[in-house]
Amino acid sequence: MAKQRVRNADAAWLHMDRPTNLMIVNSVMLFDEPISLEQLAEVFQARLIARYPRFSQRVQDSFLPLQGPSWVDDAHFDLNRHLHHIGLPAPGGTEALQQVVGDLMATPLDRSKPLWDVYLIDGYGSGCALFTRMHHCIADGIALARVMLTLTDAGADGTETSPGFDDNPSSAGPLADALSLGSGLIHEGMESVLHPRRTVASLAREAQTLTKLVFAPSDQETAVRGELSGLRRVAWSEPLELDEIKAIAHTQGATVNDVLLAAVSGALRRYMLDRDSPVVEIHAIVPFNLRPLDKPIPRSLGNRFGLVFLALPVDIASPRERLSELKRRMDEIKDSPEGPLVYAILGAIGLTPVPVEKQLVDLFSAKGTAVMTNIPGPREPVYLAGVPVRTVLVWAPTSGSVGMSVSIFSYRGEVTIGLMVDAALVPEPRQIVDALSPELEELRALGRSPVGAAALVGAAAPVGAAAPVGAAAPVGAAALRRTTADQRW
Repeated sequence: MAKQRVRNADAAWLHMDRPTNLMIVNSVMLFDEPISLEQLAEVFQARLIARYPRFSQRVQDSFLPLQGPSWVDDAHFDLNRHLHHIGLPAPGGTEALQQVVGDLMATPLDRSKPLWDVYLIDGYGSGCALFTRMHHCIADGIALARVMLTLTDAGADGTETSPGFDDNPSSAGPLADALSLGSGLIHEGMESVLHPRRTVASLAREAQTLTKLVFAPSDQETAVRGELSGLRRVAWSEPLELDEIKAIAHTQGATVNDVLLAAVSGALRRYMLDRDSPVVEIHAIVPFNLRPLDKPIPRSLGNRFGLVFLALPVDIASPRERLSELKRRMDEIKDSPEGPLVYAILGAIGLTPVPVEKQLVDLFSAKGTAVMTNIPGPREPVYLAGVPVRTVLVWAPTSGSVGMSVSIFSYRGEVTIGLMVDAALVPEPRQIVDALSPELEELRALGRSPVGAAALVGAAAPVGAAAPVGAAAPVGAAALRRTTADQRW
């Protein structure tokens, strides 16, 4: 039986599982037509199982102190144990699907087999939905998105090109920068943090950043932060026209992501006010890619991403001032070593005993209220098992005491915003989602009075997250690069 030690950063995510917070990347694809289970199984067998060993391996814990867990081949692997076929209760529809997805999200993965599951859900209108769950210890969201790229095609004929991975680190694949940062700044920052010969200035900057991370106060309890139950609720917006968001961003000298996060901040503010909650600044934990821009991911996958803490100006009443302040804070983050430093910390956490790791996770998660990710998808429609994908939704996991995940996914000229929340905190996430529309309308009404010196749409680097959905390998890097440029952080 082949055995390989689980990397430190991956082990950290494996040990973060709790009854109230499971470290699972969840995604949903919606279709207007049904999908054949047999065809779907063929796609997963040929393009997932045969290519990436982790999906036929399970985690084996060690009984030796400080040894850590290992990946081992599952001698009893059977795709049928991972691919499930279920139906929605009549009459189906979005509400029924959201209920089923929320219930499944609260279910732990079976550790006696590889840590992933897929549900083909019939009865969603005239079509179906595909709900995918993959444990964070297998890979980060960007890597899992790249994996899932190989499942879809640019057309219904199923024509596929390169799968987009390579074990040779010196060779670049066709999707090498499809979901990367679009800028060398963050990667250079990572190399600076991890390089043994750092300058005095960089060491001082890292020490200052570490001090801020460790000693920053915890977020206050509000209507969206408090004791967790482990039960999940989800909701998502109707698709928003990306061109309309870009137009708002252009008039305000902001990025698409500045506008979307300002709208989310405003929606959270409305929700807090409606519940007589303290309306205070809260922090979003934002993951982004740290993989080299010119290299594809390895077959062994793994985690290689950083985290930054973005203060959301929920306490600012004026939409214009809120957007301006959010843009200023985002600009500051782009030049910070915070993300690469947190990556190094995660690797160190993976070496600690589980009780110590739990305390460290609690320390850092207490400083945030929500995880927020943005994945730019392809402009053109893609197909799975011959059926066009209509909408994509994705949620990154939340750790420790964090009970909300906000995910933004752009696809075929539209943006969908999805919420995953703890049911004890936010019983009806639809109320937050519904507040997005008036917030965007207020931002649209700001007109052409910019908050910045110049229009900066596409000027910053996109944030990667934990979303295992996206474009097909046949779509090609060029199409994904165009989309990425449209929606950079």
